[in-house]
Amino acid sequence: MGELDFLYDTTEQTSTRFVSFIGPTMRRFDLALIQSGHFYGKTLVADLQNGQTAILAGDDLEQEGHLERLFSLSEEEAAELAEFLAEVLGPVNFTDL
Repeated sequence: MGELDFLYDTTEQTSTRFVSFIGPTMRRFDLALIQSGHFYGKTLVADLQNGQTAILAGDDLEQEGHLERLFSLSEEEAAELAEFLAEVLGPVNFTDL
């Protein structure tokens, strides 16, 4: 194996919340929400059904088409996910600047 050039290699405590819900479109969401200082206040959102993940904060929800692209959702399904995430995502927090 060749020489590895690590950009970082850290271990830290995280907080993980598992959530499952069904919205009006009848799309089931099974999510893992992982919070860590590593993401500057953003949350790692993992869709456990399709294996897609994204690092998100509240302001990311305002970008048109963003959730649709990240999680392969229809516009209506993305609106349901955004409604939930708006309640749990916080702002970005750059603490090491």
